Amino acid sequence: MSGSTPFKMRLVHLDLKGAPPKVSYLSEIFPLFRALGANGLLIEYEDMFPYEGPLRLLRAKYAYSPSEIKEILHLAGLNELEVIPLVQTFGHMEVYYLGEGEASRRWLQQEHNSTEKLCLSHMRAVASHVRARRPGVTPLVWDDMLRDLPEDQLAASGVPQLVEPVLWDYTADLDVRGKVLLMQKYRRCGFLRLWAASAFKGATGPSQALPPMEHHLRNHAQWLQVAGSGPTDSLQGIILTGWQRYDHFSVLCELLPAGVPSLAACLQLLLRGGFDEDVKAKMENLLGISGLEITDPVRQGAGSFPGRSILALVTQVSLHLRSSVDMLLEGNRYVTGWFSPYHRQRKLIHPVMVQHIQPAALSLLAQWSTLVQELEAALQLAFYPDAVEEWLEENVHPSLQQLQALLQDLSEAAAPQPPPTGPRGDAAQDP
Repeated sequence: MSGSTPFKMRLVHLDLKGAPPKVSYLSEIFPLFRALGANGLLIEYEDMFPYEGPLRLLRAKYAYSPSEIKEILHLAGLNELEVIPLVQTFGHMEVYYLGEGEASRRWLQQEHNSTEKLCLSHMRAVASHVRARRPGVTPLVWDDMLRDLPEDQLAASGVPQLVEPVLWDYTADLDVRGKVLLMQKYRRCGFLRLWAASAFKGATGPSQALPPMEHHLRNHAQWLQVAGSGPTDSLQGIILTGWQRYDHFSVLCELLPAGVPSLAACLQLLLRGGFDEDVKAKMENLLGISGLEITDPVRQGAGSFPGRSILALVTQVSLHLRSSVDMLLEGNRYVTGWFSPYHRQRKLIHPVMVQHIQPAALSLLAQWSTLVQELEAALQLAFYPDAVEEWLEENVHPSLQQLQALLQDLSEAAAPQPPPTGPRGDAAQDP
């Protein structure tokens, strides 16, 4: 390995539209970002920004205050992390439906107009506005709306002089040659600077709880090949994205603390040009982890980094909670044989069978209740109440409620049954 990286800028993406960390947690994690090899942040503020005036209604319930925003920027500066704000303008506001609005349809009916021209004209208008208001700022844009545009149309649009494309691909087997050809196309169109975007979490499933580190390492290794296949400095930097939701309507995916080992491995791979035993040892030292197994999420749950207890507890819940409850409900012969859904609905059970089921269910519920209390306390240190509530409701409560329902049904089935009554409610009498 060369020991050097072709990416002079390495930005960690903070997606704040789901489970935004408290400032106190950011104060702990920023120094680790820097130690791991990051030198910038891409902060997707979303509804955590303290908007004022007509935009105030966009604020989340626990949005950062103006003083907290200043503190975040101060902490970034202390750790030599350049901040790039990610503000939704065009790329993430329903661009795939471009041209379907009434005004757009009328415009498209005019001769020589197309959805491609509509996209480029709006992009040019937004970028021109930004450049006019902030002459020293160059907007970055996700490149998915640019990839398939005709080369002559893109070159003539004026957009290449206004923005810098971010070529994103989060797959483990991305097409290296295809990316190199796309970079060449963008340069021919007049784009002077290009960026890459990988992923260290949040890209392998909308409800994923633990990032598959091997997948993300392969993704970054492929991006190293892309950077090494073009001219020197062909890519200005790389954004290591860490999506927290796929969109505002989706569930939470991997929490930031759960993604720290993956982030560490990916940053070290980028810095050192590969991931061998020496690089692994360096990463383990930075995280306080010994004997890390890239393919074994259980071994990622230790360490001394900020949020390590969250990762350890999330690992236990994700790997064992549902399966342990399912084992009791579907694998315990006394439950399946003597307290099936048929029996539970009718509250029927042989009294002896209660003793074969109830202790196991109570023990399992007590075990998980204790662990969940620890997890809730750990989550509350790093996240706001709404994120804690959402994660627990999605990932914990359904299984615990199954246990509680089983115990409730057992209690009711084992309770003495009242004698049958006659037509008028009187106790039935022998003739």
